[in-house]
Amino acid sequence: MPLRIIKILLILAIAAWALLGALGNIVDWSGTTGAVQAATSMSTFDPVPASDRATSNLLVVLLGAVFITLLKIATGALCLLGAWQMWSARSAQATSFARAKTWALAGCGLAMFMLFAGWIVIAETWYELWRSPIMLEPVLGSAFRYCGMIGVIALFVGAQEP
Repeated sequence: MPLRIIKILLILAIAAWALLGALGNIVDWSGTTGAVQAATSMSTFDPVPASDRATSNLLVVLLGAVFITLLKIATGALCLLGAWQMWSARSAQATSFARAKTWALAGCGLAMFMLFAGWIVIAETWYELWRSPIMLEPVLGSAFRYCGMIGVIALFVGAQEP
């Protein structure tokens, strides 16, 4: 049972990360759109052959910011739902507890999708953000750390208890 409690706490920590992050995105909307625009405009590094991909199009920036914020909210909601179901099944048989993990693991997967697709595939690969000394660590480094930690937690939570 203590292992199950730890798994529930880890899912609640992911929910807190997602919901606090979404709140921060909403409260500092100009910072959120500014980060997306810095990535899409490719303005934080010298021009390169791929610079023709750069855009400051308001719709693109807005879609990116909304994508990030809504997926964080959905991640938080899924993890909260999953934590509640896990809590409700904490004393149940292993198969019931395993089924209760479904929404929590879906929340983890959604967070990893948002971080990987948004920051690694789109920002780093398409907009070559890896070239930016200003954004490499604070943005891409953070996205990688978050994605990695959430992935490790998902593996731990998804594992069967002895």
